[in-house]
Amino acid sequence: MDIDQVKSQFPIFRQKTPTGKDLIYLDNAATSQKPQSVIDAITNYYSKEYSTVGRGAYWPANVNTVKINQVRSKVKNFLNAQSEKEIVFTAGATDGINKIARSFLAPKLKSGDVIMISQVEHHANLIPWQELCKAYGTELLVIPVLESGHLDYEWIKQNLSERVKLLALSACSNVLGIKNDIKRITTMAEVTQTPVLVDAAQVLSHNRVDVQEWNCDFLVFSAHKMFGPTGVGVVYGKQSLFNEMKPFNYGGGIVKEVTFEASNYQDIPHKHEAGTPNIAGVLGLGAAIEFIKQLSQNETDTHLEELTNYALSSLKAINGLKIMGGEQDKAPVISFTIDGIHPHDISTFLNEEGICVRAGHHCAQPLLQRFEVPASVRVSFAIYNTKSDIDKLVMALLKTQAFFS
Repeated sequence: MDIDQVKSQFPIFRQKTPTGKDLIYLDNAATSQKPQSVIDAITNYYSKEYSTVGRGAYWPANVNTVKINQVRSKVKNFLNAQSEKEIVFTAGATDGINKIARSFLAPKLKSGDVIMISQVEHHANLIPWQELCKAYGTELLVIPVLESGHLDYEWIKQNLSERVKLLALSACSNVLGIKNDIKRITTMAEVTQTPVLVDAAQVLSHNRVDVQEWNCDFLVFSAHKMFGPTGVGVVYGKQSLFNEMKPFNYGGGIVKEVTFEASNYQDIPHKHEAGTPNIAGVLGLGAAIEFIKQLSQNETDTHLEELTNYALSSLKAINGLKIMGGEQDKAPVISFTIDGIHPHDISTFLNEEGICVRAGHHCAQPLLQRFEVPASVRVSFAIYNTKSDIDKLVMALLKTQAFFS
């Protein structure tokens, strides 16, 4: 794979940073940069074909209605869902999780029920369930994470029961970069008929996902972490579940007939998409999927695996640097600390060198408490990163270390 050619499709890398350096972007777990094709899809919509969708009989409305339906089909194929009816557009993964909490789970809960999550979860996949537990007298069970960063699968097997009304967990930790064995978990959950929600926000830019193979009941993701725009995402849900659920929101676009006495709702997925959608965002998501599809999956996997292993080897050579979690089942995400230097100071120094990393608790405070660190530095890679980026990162870290010593 010609990484320089891939990188040339991202216009942000053609400019210098405010400090006059080349941009080295290593915060892809937070959000990824956008290729020109995604930018063009959004610009074209606003400048040449702007309209709403599904409500007009004139040409821009017709064009965009067709395009939105095509993106839904692209997402269906991208996830290997059974039907376009299983794809609902949302404002992002966080929005999707909250919608599942309100529409699917809340009506089923009673005191004594259990919601199960894991110790590695992003706050977005913790707080909605925490709030439901407070509201309904439900217990929150938390799957322990081992020192390696892997979940305790035996604990899951022992604690799953018919009391567990939902198991919600991420496909990959956004801090440790350890990928969870979703198929193994859904197989265990099937025994107790426990629905499983997967937060796939961290994996779709570099891993193919097959919802039928995983046999998960729900899956959420955001476009902005997979080269698409902010403010748009997807909830995948099995048809039977989407059919039985009340609408995510109420309003225009989801109804067949309305009177002052009652309203009848559209079939899925439109039943769950009230209001004017983020049309530009959905079109940008479609362009992002096309961008990912043009990349060779094998070459992408090889490049990111080599990059991650090179980074692990290079970072471990720095005295006083400690990497969180193990190296098995590793996504291109690495979090670390350096003795005697606060992560925010490291991030600030790296910024002067044109290097973008994330420092803090990464919206996963309970996980960092588990590893007894208040904050860490996180580097995360995408297809446009290179070994040269890692070499410059290591040089900058050594420079930072020298300053503080």
